[in-house]
Amino acid sequence: MEKAINVGLIGYGFAGRTFHAPVIASVPELKLAAVVQRKGDTAKERYPWVRILRDTEALYADPSIDLVVVTTPSTDHYSFAKAALLAGKHVVVEKPFTTTTAEADELIELAREKRLVLSVFHNRRWDGDFLTLSQVVRQGILGRLTDAEFRWERFSPIADPERWREGGGPGTGVFYDLGVHLLDQSLSLFGTPRSIKADIRTIRNGALSDDAFDVTLTYENGLRLALRSMLLARQPGPRYTLHGTNGTFVKFGEDPQENALKAGLTPGISGWGAEPENSWGTLEAAIGGLHFSGRIQTVPGNYQEYFRNVAGAIAGTAELAVKPEDARMAVRLIELGLQSAREQRTVEVTS
Repeated sequence: MEKAINVGLIGYGFAGRTFHAPVIASVPELKLAAVVQRKGDTAKERYPWVRILRDTEALYADPSIDLVVVTTPSTDHYSFAKAALLAGKHVVVEKPFTTTTAEADELIELAREKRLVLSVFHNRRWDGDFLTLSQVVRQGILGRLTDAEFRWERFSPIADPERWREGGGPGTGVFYDLGVHLLDQSLSLFGTPRSIKADIRTIRNGALSDDAFDVTLTYENGLRLALRSMLLARQPGPRYTLHGTNGTFVKFGEDPQENALKAGLTPGISGWGAEPENSWGTLEAAIGGLHFSGRIQTVPGNYQEYFRNVAGAIAGTAELAVKPEDARMAVRLIELGLQSAREQRTVEVTS
């Protein structure tokens, strides 16, 4: 096996600790070599071989580091990613890519000039339910799709403006945090929509950032895709609903990988990403005179595949799956959605 790619992780908060560090450490093509942690050394407790650095300059100056992974608050993504690219490092950025398309464009051009790999951690493309949904769509089982709905609802009734995600500044709120996942899934599955109409609002007492949204994407082929999220859903609706000329697919529940990572389980162990049968989606369809009604087994999710692909792109053996241009378009849809909500009208999607 080729020498592993040395990875430096910036930040060991929720995203770095829960998603990035354990997944990176489980991919043979990568080595978690250093973590920038301003205080404490908790990363070393789980990964005793890593070097703890107190500032990013030491990481950028280290010639042994090949790939820098940025897991800071969204408002800092641009500055850290730019500095890493200028230092000659390949870069992975936690979602959302940046807070504006102007920042994204600058980073994309810089990576192109320096011939470096730049990607964004849109791991939800590797959720098992989305992988299953994608198979249903691409196999044409439902016929011509007319309406679809992607939901991400949670119950978190107490607003906490002290958390950066809820602080009310640029790049905060549930539309940036969860909405960008749904937008990326929409783009990867259906492409760029023709128009967007958004209602983005704040519903919890004391909240400073948006915590609910209803967004409709309309496509040239007539498909209407509704994206919905709220933080006051004690009983969430279906995660995915698809209606087509041949039938309907409905899927409840969330991919199990996040909870497994929170519990400290190692990615890739036996049964990783698999769902029990009672969580599988249901399909009701009639095709060529044949009728099917029942559950569709969920494809096991696997976040490792994201970082394996990044390693392959760096090595020159794989095409990058999550291109920065894809992530930039998701940010553009956020900007247009905010404009739509502000002006209370449907907005044409432009680049």
